[in-house]
Amino acid sequence: MRYRKMDANGDMVFGGGQAAFWRDVPEAPAQAVMTRLRLQLGEWFLDTSDGTPWKTRVLGKYTAPFRDPVIRARMLGTAGVTGIAAYYSTVDPDTRQFTVGATIDTVYGQATVKGTI
Repeated sequence: MRYRKMDANGDMVFGGGQAAFWRDVPEAPAQAVMTRLRLQLGEWFLDTSDGTPWKTRVLGKYTAPFRDPVIRARMLGTAGVTGIAAYYSTVDPDTRQFTVGATIDTVYGQATVKGTI
């Protein structure tokens, strides 16, 4: 698996030749997981059925029973991910932040993913 690296701001890295890519390492599927989680449902014009349903199934008053299964399914549906070894999520209603973290099993080994939405 070859996946373009992203910097700390979430922008793609260019100008480094092959050094600008993850290649056959656990970090490639891990970054793909975070990219898939950050894609909102309907946001990509080429496939409006793809994306995480943040507004309807994850972040909302009555979404608690659906939240974790939806996120876990998005993780498991990512290319290169074979399983989830550990998973956690927290919702902070005061700051309106949702934090998710996981240790994922990939075809290249284990990787850790963590993000705040």
